Formats: sequence, structure tokens, C-alpha cells
Amino acid sequence: MCSRTTLQSRNQPVPVKWMLMLAALDRLTQPQQTALRHRFPRFDVVADMSWNLVETTVLQIATPEGRFVVKAGGAADHHIAREIRAHETWTGPWVATGRAARMVHSDRNAKLVVTEFLPGQLVQGDAAMSNLDTYAQAGQLLAAFHAQESVEDDGYERRANDKSLRWLAAPHRIEPDVAERLRAMIRSWPTPTTTMVPTHGDWHTRNWIIDDGIVRVIDFGRTDLRPAIEDFDRLAAREFIRIPGAEDAFLGGYGTDPREPNAWFRQRIRAAVGNAVWAFQVGDEAFEAEGHQMIAQLLGG
Repeated sequence: MCSRTTLQSRNQPVPVKWMLMLAALDRLTQPQQTALRHRFPRFDVVADMSWNLVETTVLQIATPEGRFVVKAGGAADHHIAREIRAHETWTGPWVATGRAARMVHSDRNAKLVVTEFLPGQLVQGDAAMSNLDTYAQAGQLLAAFHAQESVEDDGYERRANDKSLRWLAAPHRIEPDVAERLRAMIRSWPTPTTTMVPTHGDWHTRNWIIDDGIVRVIDFGRTDLRPAIEDFDRLAAREFIRIPGAEDAFLGGYGTDPREPNAWFRQRIRAAVGNAVWAFQVGDEAFEAEGHQMIAQLLGG
């Protein structure tokens, strides 16, 4: 791997590809760069795949061992720890069948994780997004993921309500009367015991890859034990609305519909509030608008 010092010491103009590589590496902290170089003494940055909405940096690198994906978290990041836990605990069945990447290196202290590179195209924006078999496969994959573990939690609903109330106390652009109505509603909800399973946390076409008709899964930064219905959130707000037949195909693959109406309504409200407030804070206007639209629909506005 060529370093900044080596390039500068030659007193020559830095080629564009090296400038891009060095700029990408500059997004990593020194401990992250050290951990990465320790695992891969030689590598080139092939692409910067970061979304640039949060502190997470995502790089594709080429090494003598092949191509890999590097994820590095910022100072306030908590997604990398979740990603590492997911690979250590739950992704095994998907990895064994080639449906998810294998983790090859991790460093919790440095907030760094490296996985194999999965070939293929993102389903979002691809023709596969309109193919009902895509959703049938995604339902089957999710059912297998959820089936790995089950834990009863008598405090989840209370914690989820408290989190929504904290979102509503943070800066946002929800109308004051709507926000007050939401607060009153959330405070009135029951807090029954909840069955928790391993959830992906961001289950929709942006985190599915299609390769020769096979659906694969990426991005485990939100993976955690939650109610199964949380993995229906994103799809219900997007693909299930826009793609005719997608919901039925997905449920056919999943095998059942876990969305008990009252719990599902609470979940949808929480998701809508979180979307609207978080998206405002990071400047994602499209996602914020989706959150506001969800709130209006759920409240009958």
C-alpha cells in the first residue's frame, strides 16, 4: 500500500486515484488505520461507499486476499458494536448459504469491522425491486433469522415508549399539536411482555443485494433483539405500498404475519416519530418527509 509520506517524499504530483484513496483513509481515526494495516499490510481503497449521513465510513478495499468491506464508526457511533455482535452471534446461517458476508476482522475499541465483499447490485433501484421473487426470498431469509432465538422481555414496551418520548423532546419539525397528541397517546399505552428475536433493524431493499437472482443481506449496524414486527417497518412504509404484490410475496416467504394489530400500531407510531426526528437531525429531508407522512396516515390526518 502506498502511503501519504511515500508519495510526498517523491516530490511528485499525487495521482488522482491515490488522492481519493488518501482522502478516504483520512476519514478513519489513527487507531482504525493502525488496526486495518495490521490485518492487511497491503491494500488499496477501491471505493468509498459511505452514505455520509452519519459518522460511519464504509470503504471497499482490494488486498492480496481479495476484496473486503471496511466499516469504521465515529466517536458517538454504536452501530459497529451491533454489527460485530450480529456477525458473532446471528449471521452464521446466512453466511453458510452465501447469503451474507463473513466477518474477517473486528476491533470493538477502534470501532472497526471488516467483512468479505459480496458481489451483486443493490436491490433498491434495480429491476429486481419489482420482482416478487425478491420479496419471497427476503421473507424466507428473515424467517430463518428470527427463528434463531426467542426471549421474553417485560420491559421492552416501556423502554420503547420512553425512547419515543425522548425523540419528541428533541428538536424536530412535527407540528406542536400533533407532537402533544402523540405524547398523550404514547403515555396511555400498555406495556405487555414482548417476545424478542434477532432483528436486522433496517430490513428493506437498500440492504439487500441481488446477484444472479439470489438475494443477499448487508448492513448489520442496527441488528439487535427486538419484536419481529420491527423488521416489517421499512417495507410497510415503502415497498409494500409501491410494489403491487410485494407484501403478499414477502408474507408467503416468511410463512406467517406476526403483526398483531395493537402492537403493530404502536410500532408504526414509534417508527414514524423516530424517522421524522432522526432524519431532521441528520438533514435527510426525504426520510423526514416519509416520517411526517407516516404520522399523518396513522393519526388519520
